[in-house]
Amino acid sequence: MAFEITGTGRAILSTKLTNDELALRIDTSDEWIKSHTGIESRYIAGESTVTSDLAAEAAKNALAMAAGYTGTDLLERDRAAAREAGSIDIIVLGTATPDYIGTPSTACITQDKLGAKLAAALDISAGCTGFVYGLETAAGLLGLSRERKRALVIGAEILSRTLDWEDRNTCVLFGDGAGAVVIEKKDAVPEGAAGPRNGSPPGERRQRGLVHTILKSDGSGNQHLLFRRGGSCSPFKKGELIDKGIHVEMDGQEVYNFAVKAVIDTVEGLIKAENIKVDDIARIIPHQANARIIQTAAKRLKIPIEKFYLNIHEYANTSSASIPIALDELNRNGSLKKGDLILTIAFGGGLTYGGNVIIW
Repeated sequence: MAFEITGTGRAILSTKLTNDELALRIDTSDEWIKSHTGIESRYIAGESTVTSDLAAEAAKNALAMAAGYTGTDLLERDRAAAREAGSIDIIVLGTATPDYIGTPSTACITQDKLGAKLAAALDISAGCTGFVYGLETAAGLLGLSRERKRALVIGAEILSRTLDWEDRNTCVLFGDGAGAVVIEKKDAVPEGAAGPRNGSPPGERRQRGLVHTILKSDGSGNQHLLFRRGGSCSPFKKGELIDKGIHVEMDGQEVYNFAVKAVIDTVEGLIKAENIKVDDIARIIPHQANARIIQTAAKRLKIPIEKFYLNIHEYANTSSASIPIALDELNRNGSLKKGDLILTIAFGGGLTYGGNVIIW
């Protein structure tokens, strides 16, 4: 069997916050942010918007594409998405910023907003690696049942509500957004029908879709990137005065060192596992956390930086949403062609990391 991506979508907000605008709030500058991160702007959700709203919006765009609609009329898009939603069997949603802590899952709320009445729904808490984990989880759940055929995999975040806006080392890094894909379980194609297997002997063929996944974790680094308050380790207490709400805390140097190694190890692991030649890779789509991480990893891997797709300058770090947002951008602008070999690479809180090999 094969697990093909048949639709992509993203939700981008209308409120854009540039580095220059951010510099009016805190002691920083456009030059400093760009030179240290590659970020030029980010999008911020309005007060009435919640994570499931962004997840549903991205999912509607992906569902409509899967139904064959790629126009701009929102009414027609919603009709196409509603028709497709009824055929979704599973919704897997990666997020570090759920609508509620613990329960209900944001995936369940999204399921209701989409009208996907037959779908099971679950959240994945793997930080910025949530989408990579989600693809493999959805494929595994589809593969375990004859009845389940289609899944939605979503990454959605409203990180702006988890930032200490007085901490310039973290608040400049993150933005809000969502991305989604529809994956379908399909029968394996006959020998010779799927195009040549990259890096393998002539005549051997490869099925389109999700080919291979690496999932890893290093829990010893759990304190390097976290939301410290609000969980069972540090619950709120009656009468306690709260100076700051729940916000992300990060040891930037430790995360940087981990991330560079994670990218290198994952790329090397995927290439080795699937006998891939670098020249055969159309795109490497990394989690968009810091341009310097990708530049350093690319140099050590001796892979041209042009192979890596970067849009961090526009969106900043949208955590689990960054890879599906990038996939949708590339798909809709025609940069991804049928049969292209792509790698997705992610790393994040937990600490977690991993990647996928996908034949488009």
